[in-house]
Amino acid sequence: MDEIPKYKRILLKLSGEALMGDGDYGIQPEVISQFASEIAKLSEAGVEVGIVIGGGNIFRGAGLAAGGIDRVSGDHMGMLATVINALALQDALEKAGRYCRVMSALAINDVCEDYLRRRAVRHLEKGRVVIFAAGTGNPFFTTDTAASLRAVEIGAELLLKATKVDGVYSADPVTNPDAVRYDTLTFDKAIDERLAVMDMSAMVMCQEHKMPLRVFDVKQAGNLRKIVYGADDIGTLIQ
Repeated sequence: MDEIPKYKRILLKLSGEALMGDGDYGIQPEVISQFASEIAKLSEAGVEVGIVIGGGNIFRGAGLAAGGIDRVSGDHMGMLATVINALALQDALEKAGRYCRVMSALAINDVCEDYLRRRAVRHLEKGRVVIFAAGTGNPFFTTDTAASLRAVEIGAELLLKATKVDGVYSADPVTNPDAVRYDTLTFDKAIDERLAVMDMSAMVMCQEHKMPLRVFDVKQAGNLRKIVYGADDIGTLIQ
């Protein structure tokens, strides 16, 4: 494999659930340290890395709403959960030797910066990893939508969605043994067949702005690096 990264600037969408590892709640230090180590190595190689992180390991707005909490309040709680995760990942990245900035769509000036696109791009150009927290800052929008939005705003060359499965399937592979994994997909097909990739608003945004999306298994160590260095046989590429 060519040792020159294929992509100069990427946006990684990392779910909050990924930070739980094998646990049921919260953050497993060894898991977040592994993620930080892989991200730090990419940054050291000159790749500009932006990250959008979810909060499902702590709170999920839609789930809270289903339990009777006002949806707007629940979504705000979910946004704050993403800030907690972002600060934890920032700490792990700094321990791995990389400069990192957390930028929040909600104003929380005592713990992180406000999100400003130009400042975010400048941080990336200076070699800092940038973690975008609090989703879009608006209720009713998922962190998937935030990831597609930030990817477009910062001019990323690739949006990477880190999941617990090795790509996009025609059906749920856990319940349907006949489910087929796709190597490549078009956004039209993913949207028309309502495949479980991202929410519709996120996929439509990627489609409209020609933002390629690769869905891959984050549990497999080294996958992130291989993709950034040009491997095309990992996960599912949607474009």
